Amino acid sequence: MMADRARRLVARHARRLERGCRRCETRNKMDAAVIRAPRIVTTARLLLRRPEAADAEAIFSRYSSDAHVTRYVGWPAHRTVADTRAFLAFSDDQWDTWPAGPYLACSRADGTVLGSTGLMFETLQTAMTGYVLATDAWGRGYATEALEANRLYALCHAEHRASAHVLEKCGFVLEGRRRAHAEFPNLPSGETQDVNCYARTLENAGGTAVAKCS
Repeated sequence: MMADRARRLVARHARRLERGCRRCETRNKMDAAVIRAPRIVTTARLLLRRPEAADAEAIFSRYSSDAHVTRYVGWPAHRTVADTRAFLAFSDDQWDTWPAGPYLACSRADGTVLGSTGLMFETLQTAMTGYVLATDAWGRGYATEALEANRLYALCHAEHRASAHVLEKCGFVLEGRRRAHAEFPNLPSGETQDVNCYARTLENAGGTAVAKCS
């Protein structure tokens, strides 16, 4: 019975992915010009990171099986760790298919799993976000902090000063340079190029980004 339930959850997630991917020109491989989100984002108190298979027990025990936590979420409460593993398979598919996916929200102080947030893409131009927190993380501002980490970021070729100037005029802040990070198919060298990373938080349009790109 439990194995059947897990298979049904995986199938449901797969159908969602297929519906989203029909809107995308490429199912498994994005164009080289599409830059993926960082797997780790830090805020003052949180470390947001891509979920891993080893997180299944923590996710299950901390929030995904809790009836109080899951009362108003859009997915069935996890009855067994197999349900959580089905979610992790879905998460991997999201990260493999789109620029980003679910993030676990963990305490920077001790690494405790507090909940999750992230992005679920409908197309490369449209995504939705949300959040869920363990009960002992309620009322402490973590959801606000996690959502504030959702930000705009842009990469431009390290030598494209005009593009950098446009980003700076729009309130983006230079975070650093990524070496040999992206392909530019119209440049003659055919080699991966250095890019400059600029970021702007959605709630802080003109100031310094509060989320750090890793």
